[in-house]
Amino acid sequence: MKKFVIRICLLSCCYGFFTSVLAKTVVEAIAPRLITRFPFNQLTGGIIIIKACIDDYPDSLNFILDTGSGGISLDSATVKYMGIPNETSDRVIRGIAGMRKVNFAYNHDLKLPGLSVDSLNFHINDYDILSGVYGVRIDGIIGYSFLRRYIVRVDYDKMNLEVFEPGMYKYPKGGYLMKPTIAGIPVEQAQLSDERDILSRFYIDTGAGLCLLLSEAYCRDSAIIPATRKRFNTVTEGLGGRKEMTMTVLKKFKLGPYKFRKMPVYIFEDEFNVTSYPHLGGLIGNDLLRRFNIVINYPHSEVHLNPNTHFRDLFDYTYTGLGLYTLGDKIVIYDIIKDSPADQAGLKIGDIVVGIDNNLSNNIQVYKAMLQSTGSRLRMIVKRDGELVETKLNVKSIL
Repeated sequence: MKKFVIRICLLSCCYGFFTSVLAKTVVEAIAPRLITRFPFNQLTGGIIIIKACIDDYPDSLNFILDTGSGGISLDSATVKYMGIPNETSDRVIRGIAGMRKVNFAYNHDLKLPGLSVDSLNFHINDYDILSGVYGVRIDGIIGYSFLRRYIVRVDYDKMNLEVFEPGMYKYPKGGYLMKPTIAGIPVEQAQLSDERDILSRFYIDTGAGLCLLLSEAYCRDSAIIPATRKRFNTVTEGLGGRKEMTMTVLKKFKLGPYKFRKMPVYIFEDEFNVTSYPHLGGLIGNDLLRRFNIVINYPHSEVHLNPNTHFRDLFDYTYTGLGLYTLGDKIVIYDIIKDSPADQAGLKIGDIVVGIDNNLSNNIQVYKAMLQSTGSRLRMIVKRDGELVETKLNVKSIL
């Protein structure tokens, strides 16, 4: 009698187990429900800006959608202006130009068009430099804390973002399905070809407005780029402030089945090991990723790439040595690289840009697009010491 009871119990347990597995399989086999669809704006380098609100605050905020962020964050000035409570922590955030401890604002809601995401812990950071560089107020960054909950499709053709519930997503035909390692930030393998061929792993970073970022240590140890290759000095901006870098060209880069030739790369001294060398080679940025419509599926550790209408866009090979920054309602020159075209044109740090050619829009995004015209000779009007100065800027190429 006991044996019979035990067998019944075992059968019951097995039935419950297989029923649970079957139920899960059926749920996963159902196509995920589309929760919301809304437009986004795009800045230079492919940076994605989406509008959202926090809790019941009425202000609409600008967030960067960033797979290179292992959490979610708010700008310190935005937090102060809105009076959002926050607490000190021992968490340290690394950036290309520094490390710092950050405060946290715990248990808040992020309200996107058609979707409210609850129980989010925002770390607090200073994004003033990003706001100045892009000419758009950057109130925060949306990363892993949001992306891990949903399937997100980014359509660069229609400039739309779609958010789905987790499930068995049916990817478009003709694309490539990556299976990245995701520990806050997705990591994928790619091949670099120049002096030799080398396979390395890279962060997938939609928050970086460039094609490829490598560390000096990686370039030196891999010997992928010849030491005789000409480099151009430049400056970029990130967490911690400005960072000096060099620009050059890589002969070939292969991501999955997709090959890109003569791709511009940035190389920098990675003193805070943001690129996680030697475990990783660097990061792939959104000036490359924007050439695909992307499905970001963290719940299944998948990222799908499908070439879009921008796939064959020319890379940005322009070089001016000129850094622009928005300060209040003015666009100011904050950096001039020595012996660069900007230096040769006689431009000075602190000059206020009045217009480029016949464009007097005072729009930094428009001006940056104009400065990406290789081989052009642009007429620049600046205000210096209260007087207007006119000069000619030759936009050169790194090729």
